[in-house]
Amino acid sequence: MSWIRKKLDKVKEPFQPGEKFEKYAPAVNALDTFLFVPNHTTQKGAHVRDAVDLKRTMITVVLALIPALIFGIWNAGFQHFTQLGQEVGFGEAFLHGAYKIVPMIIVSYGVGLALEFLFAILRGHEVNEGYLVTGLLIPMIMPVDIPLWMVALAVIFSVVIGKEAFGGTGMNILNPALTARAFAFFAYPTYMSGNKIWVSEASNVDSISGETILGALAEGKDVAYSSMDMFNGFIPGSVSETSTLLILLGALILILTKVGSWRIILSGFIGAAVMGLIFNALNIEGNGLTNFPWYNHLIVGGLAFGIVFMATDPVSAAQTTRGKWVYGFLIGLLGVMIRVFNPAYPEGIMLAILLMNVFAPTIDYYVIQGNIKKRKKRLKLKTEKTA
Repeated sequence: MSWIRKKLDKVKEPFQPGEKFEKYAPAVNALDTFLFVPNHTTQKGAHVRDAVDLKRTMITVVLALIPALIFGIWNAGFQHFTQLGQEVGFGEAFLHGAYKIVPMIIVSYGVGLALEFLFAILRGHEVNEGYLVTGLLIPMIMPVDIPLWMVALAVIFSVVIGKEAFGGTGMNILNPALTARAFAFFAYPTYMSGNKIWVSEASNVDSISGETILGALAEGKDVAYSSMDMFNGFIPGSVSETSTLLILLGALILILTKVGSWRIILSGFIGAAVMGLIFNALNIEGNGLTNFPWYNHLIVGGLAFGIVFMATDPVSAAQTTRGKWVYGFLIGLLGVMIRVFNPAYPEGIMLAILLMNVFAPTIDYYVIQGNIKKRKKRLKLKTEKTA
């Protein structure tokens, strides 16, 4: 690797302080820190040193996303050919899915990173690695046939309004990927909802319906898939949100590496289960979503993907230990509640997470205040005993 180091140092010479292209140094330094560990060290004071930096954290999340992404690419082709009544091998289905999804990933990273570099140059700070995850998450939570120009617009809104307007990576109050999806949903609802967007080319081929399980239930129709099909992910849906099995594999990676909070993940599923059980107990006639078994609520739609990869975002989530339990529980609870009570939008995990992103600081505030009151009370009792 030494020859790469030497070549990169040569390229960086015109971008050093006082040189001709000094203002563009963040763009070159971004490539440097992506390939190598930053070579700057602390000079004074006490510091906590750890081998895991932001870059490694983001790469860990990307690795956790890969299983769901690979399955999502294959499932996009599988759903397309299955609805046409054709039996094809893994390779043909995967190639069809890749033809649809890889361009979305390229657009997401191309537009997003260009904006990240632009803001870094204008503001004179280094490029952060946060978009490594966001750039992959955005296409993974979109419908397979969403136009590429719409992906680009959603990315622009996410980076500019959802993150940079608040000061950049680490300062945003909302999850950037969900901000992109919310923008696309409310700006172009016909491309983000309905029965013709969840299966590849469903809008062009009459024999393909593209209807999701939640969409069918909202219209009072029966579900044609088994619980095992739902869990494995052999159902229509967003690009990488269908396979709960592989999403849980990603959750295991995040938990074992301590990148994602197991408290938020567990409490999120508990909250969704509780809300599902409540609706099952009510047994409301004529509403398929209320009578849908509670355990199936956990494995359809974007609930599992949202809880594992969106709710655990360390920037926009609650930070205190008790706050994480409350935060995750309310996300699961509200996610199922919104999908049941809103027939026009049966998938509610996006709105639930964005809402709790806003209230996360409030949750942490009351948790901290509660701890302060308990300590004051203990101190008062100790003082009275010694008096």
